[in-house]
Amino acid sequence: MLLAACGEPARLTVAAGTGPRPELPSPRTSLIPTVHIAPARGWVDGATPLAAQGLQVHAFARGLDHPRWLLVLPNGDVLVAETNGPPRPGDGGGVKGWAMGVVMKSAGAAVPSANRITLLRDTDGDGVADLRSVLLDGLASPFGMALVGDQLYVANTDALRRFPYRSGQTQITAPGVTLLALPAGTINHHWTKNLIASRDGSRLYVTVGSNSNVAERGMAAEAERAAIWEVDLATGQHRVFASGLRNPNGMAWAPGSGALWTVVNERDELGSDLVPDYLTSVRDGAFYGWPYSYYGSHVDARVQPPRPDLVATATVPDYALGPHTASLGLASSAGSRLPAAFAEGMFIGQHGSWNRRPHSGYKVIFVPFTGGRPSGIPIDVLTRFLTPDGDASGRPVGVAIDRQGALLVADDVGNVVWRVTAAP
Repeated sequence: MLLAACGEPARLTVAAGTGPRPELPSPRTSLIPTVHIAPARGWVDGATPLAAQGLQVHAFARGLDHPRWLLVLPNGDVLVAETNGPPRPGDGGGVKGWAMGVVMKSAGAAVPSANRITLLRDTDGDGVADLRSVLLDGLASPFGMALVGDQLYVANTDALRRFPYRSGQTQITAPGVTLLALPAGTINHHWTKNLIASRDGSRLYVTVGSNSNVAERGMAAEAERAAIWEVDLATGQHRVFASGLRNPNGMAWAPGSGALWTVVNERDELGSDLVPDYLTSVRDGAFYGWPYSYYGSHVDARVQPPRPDLVATATVPDYALGPHTASLGLASSAGSRLPAAFAEGMFIGQHGSWNRRPHSGYKVIFVPFTGGRPSGIPIDVLTRFLTPDGDASGRPVGVAIDRQGALLVADDVGNVVWRVTAAP
């Protein structure tokens, strides 16, 4: 109860912190940072999110175990990573660690990880999965998945793994191969690792979040973190493709330009209005500021010693998504059969805030693009994940376009995969 009362309310709207030129007020720090939890309740019978005008939504699959991420296979099968964070004994010490544990439990983020990838198949074409099979289990907090030829790549929290796959199979029993280790350890502050393959299938891009909020454990603990890696599949060698990205998650190839884009969760404890999460193109070799600055030259004075040399090189993100929205999922509209308003752009799953008053996120939005660039204000796609009392019926995470052009949304509190189509 004390935690839920902590922190100052926002002075700006979420819209003020959204778009190509977000409003960035002065930081507000306090002894006890803002905490405003939406307790996880799940969906009551028959309830669904609210779809935008011209759209409809129904459950593609229910009764899953913390579904976080999605991959649609070429034959139309849908893979769901049922997963949660691994044990992190080094990340729970002191009052702050205890408080974070309370927050995560209330928000539905402290359930044990199922550590599996489940295959869902709609055999009769009615938009509901009627076949469900465990494709892989015994994994280690799996998240990102990518299929390249006949090889399925899975990003465990601590390693990139490869498994043989043949079209249509519902279970993989062959042992996997570890391609390379990923940063993890007993702290492993941002545990999710996502994957996307290059267009020619020769490389994988891997997101690796930071090991802290603003490097309070020192930069040695952040080696090759807060970054997107590029992995050469022929050799298994990797390099840091882009850095200074506090916690990148979803990745997608932009319609039109073919550039790599990502959504990034920015830093906490600067007040309800800072710092906006963002959507940005990812340039080879670019540095995006973390931990020394945000949105280019906005210095974070908490980080010592400062690095003005790096701040001077920081790339300004393309498009702000509002403070503390926890924008995680990202999918290009390519292949979508939704109405014309959603023809070109990016779908984004906003998991929702735990540290902003009032709440932000808790919805799926669409950012329209023109010529491979954001070109308008976000459009709400799915809302009503929060009850009028401020409880969370669900929290959207991964998003994907299925083979019929519908939008799939993984909801890890509702334990549902939702399917969004054009209204009749």
